Amino acid sequence: MKAKILLSILALALMASAFGQKPTLELAFTAIDSAAYVQLDSIKVMNRTQGGDTVLYWPDTVLVLDYQVGMPENNQEEGKLQVFQNYPNPVVNQTTISLYVPEKDEVGIIITDILGREILKTDRVLEKGIHSFRFEPGSGTLFFFTAQWRGNSGSIKIINASPDVNRPSSIEYLGGDLSTPQFKTTEDIQSFSFSLGDELLYIGYANSLQSGMLDAPETSETYTVQFATNIPCPGTPTVTYEGQVYNTIQIFSQCWLKENLNVGTMINGIYDQSNNGTIEKYCYEDYIPECNEYGGLYQWDEMMQYTNISGTQGICPIGWHIPTDEEFKILEGSADSFYGIGDMVWDLENIGRGYDVALNLKSSIGWNGTDLFNFSALPGGFRDTYYGLFYGGSCFYWLSSEYDAIDSWHRVIPWNADIVDRSNDGLKGRGFSVRCVRDY
Repeated sequence: MKAKILLSILALALMASAFGQKPTLELAFTAIDSAAYVQLDSIKVMNRTQGGDTVLYWPDTVLVLDYQVGMPENNQEEGKLQVFQNYPNPVVNQTTISLYVPEKDEVGIIITDILGREILKTDRVLEKGIHSFRFEPGSGTLFFFTAQWRGNSGSIKIINASPDVNRPSSIEYLGGDLSTPQFKTTEDIQSFSFSLGDELLYIGYANSLQSGMLDAPETSETYTVQFATNIPCPGTPTVTYEGQVYNTIQIFSQCWLKENLNVGTMINGIYDQSNNGTIEKYCYEDYIPECNEYGGLYQWDEMMQYTNISGTQGICPIGWHIPTDEEFKILEGSADSFYGIGDMVWDLENIGRGYDVALNLKSSIGWNGTDLFNFSALPGGFRDTYYGLFYGGSCFYWLSSEYDAIDSWHRVIPWNADIVDRSNDGLKGRGFSVRCVRDY
């Protein structure tokens, strides 16, 4: 049976007074293990741009998004206080939070951190209607926004993508729309919001396994979730690129090159790589056999081929690309035995995350890994920006998700720990390893 769930989606323009119908997207899901059909238990859909999620339970495997400009129709809970998910989420510098007050009265607002400590508190008498606030987070990575009115309360989680110890948290009232909107149920509005361009994470569950994939749908799509793992990528066991043969490894819905990329001409570590039409690489300690064993080391701009488009092909083979920050989070959730795909722990930054993710991704040859998924990460070290010095012991992977003009997101798989660092202080002039992932 093919059942459909119809969700009326809250648009970004919460204060818009005009109503207009937009096209409907139909997202269908099926699953395989290599080529054999797998019956899904459920599909969780997470909006990685705005936050929020919804779940389909088999046999309901089709999600229909009927989104509108303005407020969703179907007045069911107009008499309750409602807090809408902030946008954008995760937050880079600031975010907007909107709430609906059923009748004029005092509204208390409290913002707490992940430890439950009160960061901000304010009380304000608000008229009936929708009211918006601008929130600027400080140094924390996760906040909880709670509004209270006549004994009712509503809360949302806010993820801070750019903590700054020098920036205090602040909240500012932006104003209100006092017209009477028509609402869908609180559960539907708060659980899932969607706008064109949002990146969605799909997590398929079958028995005790889970498999994740990303997309930013603009038209109706059918997605096939893959549950095969620890095998060469079906149909693509090897890739020949620039005279070198790379093995592949399927890790659920992601297909990876099994070896670090080793393409280009070696230059001495004292020099920066340049946009001269030739791919350049560093070899650890300027010794070519190190490249043959651990792969080349690349500056971020050289790897990206002098673009800053997240998910670009860069120096990867055709049909492959430099993984994004979100794609590597899926790999981590797939490999860790405790924290799953989509867990909030993977959004933490500049800190070791997970339980045994590094242990399971490390090669069992050359250092202390179990290589549970045959990803075979090796301690390739890195080339520093100062005097072209090299440092070994751990594995450093560039990602194509830029943090700012100087730094980019990257991962550190340490030699002496079972967790993986997600960092944004990777100076683009450093030389890190590169691992390619196949296009969906």
